[in-house]
Amino acid sequence: MVRYYNCSQNRLRDIIWGEEMERSVKRLLRNEAYMFAAALVIFGGVAAARRDYWFAAALAAAAVTILLISIAVSRQRVRSVAASVQSAVDNLSRSASVTAPWPMAEVRMLDGEILWHNHQFQKALNTVESRVGEPIGQVLPGLRLDWLKSGQTEAPEEQQIRERRFRTLGFVPRHDNGPEAVAQLLWIDSTELLETRDEYLRSRPVVSIILIDNYDELTNNLNDSGVSNLNAALNERISAWAEKIGGLLRKLERNRFLFIFEAKDLFRITEGKFSLLESAREVTSPSGIAATISFGVGKDGANIQENYDFAALALEMALSRGGDQAVIKDKYDFSFYGGRAVETERRSKVKSRVMASSLTALIQQASRVFLMGHRNADADVIGAACGVAALCRSLGKKANIVVDRSANSAPKLLDLIQKEPQYEDVFLSGQDALILADAKSLLVVVDTNRPEQVESRELLDSISRVAVIDHHRRAADYISNAALNLHEPFASSASELVTELLTYTVDAKTILPCELAALMAGIVLDTKNYTVRVNSRTFEAAAFLRYQGVDPVDVKRLFQSGFEETVRRYRVIENARVYRGDIAITAADEEVSRPMAGQAADELLSIDGIHVSFVLFRQQDAVFISARSVGTVNVQVILESLGGGGNAVTAGAQLKGVSMDEAKARLITAIDNYFNEE
Repeated sequence: MVRYYNCSQNRLRDIIWGEEMERSVKRLLRNEAYMFAAALVIFGGVAAARRDYWFAAALAAAAVTILLISIAVSRQRVRSVAASVQSAVDNLSRSASVTAPWPMAEVRMLDGEILWHNHQFQKALNTVESRVGEPIGQVLPGLRLDWLKSGQTEAPEEQQIRERRFRTLGFVPRHDNGPEAVAQLLWIDSTELLETRDEYLRSRPVVSIILIDNYDELTNNLNDSGVSNLNAALNERISAWAEKIGGLLRKLERNRFLFIFEAKDLFRITEGKFSLLESAREVTSPSGIAATISFGVGKDGANIQENYDFAALALEMALSRGGDQAVIKDKYDFSFYGGRAVETERRSKVKSRVMASSLTALIQQASRVFLMGHRNADADVIGAACGVAALCRSLGKKANIVVDRSANSAPKLLDLIQKEPQYEDVFLSGQDALILADAKSLLVVVDTNRPEQVESRELLDSISRVAVIDHHRRAADYISNAALNLHEPFASSASELVTELLTYTVDAKTILPCELAALMAGIVLDTKNYTVRVNSRTFEAAAFLRYQGVDPVDVKRLFQSGFEETVRRYRVIENARVYRGDIAITAADEEVSRPMAGQAADELLSIDGIHVSFVLFRQQDAVFISARSVGTVNVQVILESLGGGGNAVTAGAQLKGVSMDEAKARLITAIDNYFNEE
């Protein structure tokens, strides 16, 4: 048995089986029955030679009968040998397992019943009673056998047995794969190793950058004494909060702090929803402006430098979403906290002039320019794209707008633009643009910052130089490789941003009337006729367009709908139900278009007492949600939890593969979570 001690069970079985088969074959060759049959065959041959065929046939039949009987007996002997081999292997394995230094058990895969276990298993459980016959899931709560069925040899989760922590290993023999398959399990005590690992993870450094994002507004028109008092109040709040957490806090600039702490403290910070966001608002300037803070947190990097880079990227994400929030960036994704308040305007005309100059340089260096927005393009996409096309034309560059003519929300506007000779061959499909693109092409993406929402993802991936012009709050999966990123979540629309760029780069007389009308239509659409998300810059852009000759009445006609469509819209409104006192939720019984759903959501806000509206409608295999708010509730935060996006007062989401009832239930859950977290 010594030669078998270090063999695996399968190898042990092969060795014993081979030796037994060799001995069996030798015995069979020595069997007298074969010699007797051979003699009969010889005598039969002699009889056949003497033409005694009947006698020869009888001798041959006797020989065949003897051979068949001998073979049957041999097969029975082989099966007996196989059973003996399996029994020997099992007994040898079982005897080795009894003396093994780790807990072991055999479990039936069908129902998890324990068939056998060794003494170490009982010792680990601190029991003297046998647990044979009990389900393994009852003896060790939380242990499942799915990983064994998938071919894995180690359980994905650790196993807690009393105060010790174990790794669970196991396998199912290949020959044993029927309904009575038996798994062999063993547990390796890894308590010290796992505790060391956990302590290492808990003590990993996390880097945070804290920024007072409206510092300039707070200190505007303050004397030195007022600035000192404001700084003292802010420093006191930040220092008191950091002292409770523990860590290293250092002031880098007048409005920027570096805070380094351990990973174990991040849970307390997130559980408290970054309470510094709320306490900082208690500090106000003499003019009544409340201080707001943005956090950028970096974790799980290879070193502190990478964590700092993550924190800087997270802070940029927080500011691009309006500030007054915290963003955590790890090596895979972003997490968002706060950001419920409606953004306050923090824009600079200097930045607009710089962006206009940079965009002009990119266009001049490009061989061809492609303009693209989100799928199902609306008036804001078409308006912004036409504005950039006017800039390209003034620079002598060919520009093409990528849009699906059969699936868009602005058919009247497109028909108006295509009447112009300059736009005869401007509109292309994504596939046609992909054929024309080359290494020096420039792609300008307007009215979206998410790769999965663009009209042609293939075109976005194939062009190396990309510029983004957008006003929506930045999503976690934003276009990250942009050479130019004009992202202003405080603007009303992409058309407003493009209009402002045109005032710095183009002679207004060269802009076509249809382009001016498209820009105005984009602003009118996203501001709901100048009622939401408007600021002084919005009216300045509209005034510029009006001064160039745009007729607001002509723009209004672009949004007129037919009688039947109007009736269908009001049927959608009729099904609305009030939730939480001021939220209107309605689900369309019939298929409606996105523009109609958006108009229905806008109309619901005109009802007295309704501050938020959600319209659910089905298109193909997905349920879409269109949301509107008067500003008291941030609908973008609500729908972001459902994979959607937008801004504080206008947002949308798309739920694939769900029924209307399931979509409504998920929406209500998201609404409840939003208010419960306040």
